[in-house]
Amino acid sequence: MKLAHRLGFYFFGFIIGLFLLFFFLGGKKASCDYTPTARVLKNIRLKDRSFSEEVLTAMHNYSIDTADISNILTSGSVDFGKSNTKLDSCNTYFIEGEAKEKTIGLTIANCDSIAKVNSLEIIN
Repeated sequence: MKLAHRLGFYFFGFIIGLFLLFFFLGGKKASCDYTPTARVLKNIRLKDRSFSEEVLTAMHNYSIDTADISNILTSGSVDFGKSNTKLDSCNTYFIEGEAKEKTIGLTIANCDSIAKVNSLEIIN
């Protein structure tokens, strides 16, 4: 069999395999969150969130709502240098993200069943 025929059969099978893969996994919400930042953000997004009074006041002052916070938790980045991940009960993470043309920093305590947003600051 010629090399061209072998490559043709290979790519034909490869395309069928891709089609089947997308068909079976297309309806599922499968994700590939392998980086530490992606895993932390996904873990926080899945939990109920509570906001401190300081954060609620800052949100009101800067015209930021919970949808902006959710957007930061989707597309933001975790600064592990400013985070405290050595705690037994609730690890504390510093998350930076963009909302309403402002760079916002959040300090979130990630506990077992709830994520507590402890502080919100505007970063220049």
